[in-house]
Amino acid sequence: MLLAVQIVHVILAVVLIVVVLFQSGKTAGLSGAIAGGADTFFGKNKGRTIDAILKKWTSVVAILFLITSIALFFLSK
Repeated sequence: MLLAVQIVHVILAVVLIVVVLFQSGKTAGLSGAIAGGADTFFGKNKGRTIDAILKKWTSVVAILFLITSIALFFLSK
């Protein structure tokens, strides 16, 4: 049981790192400051839906990671 939870915990850690790295930053950087941050309608909606999905997955994976962390704490005793 302990080994299974450890494997799931490591997989969740890797998935959490990947999901966080896929998210875009909140600032547009230098190019956004120069261009004024103008986006097309399709660009705004595409980014918003992808960011919303990644934000939801980040929350789900983080909660699962926390649950496996607590389970490992109790199983290791």
